[in-house]
Amino acid sequence: QVQLVESGGGLVQPGGSLRLSCAASGSIFGINGMGWFRQAPGKQRELVARISSDGSTNYADSVKGRFTISRDNAKNTVYLQMNSLKPEDTAVYYCNAAIVNALSRREFRYWGQGTQVTVSS
Repeated sequence: QVQLVESGGGLVQPGGSLRLSCAASGSIFGINGMGWFRQAPGKQRELVARISSDGSTNYADSVKGRFTISRDNAKNTVYLQMNSLKPEDTAVYYCNAAIVNALSRREFRYWGQGTQVTVSS
């Protein structure tokens, strides 16, 4: 009923930039909080950044000043602009959204399928 589709991952050299996108589609009445998480091999999934419906944002300390989260409510899309990338940013990045279903008017959390980001020279 609801899908989150991510795009924009890839291989980039240290110091480079990437922009991730995550578009929600399906039976959507509204979208509340949206966020990006990441999971590196052998590590737990961790929050990278989140943005509320009113645009307020929070970031992990490790990405503050380098990453920027934003959203386009008309397109049901959340973005993650990643600058000054470091090898330790290498991970699978997942988007997450709290979506109010158009039929039930109940809120559910959904995950994207993940997109690989590799920072290496």
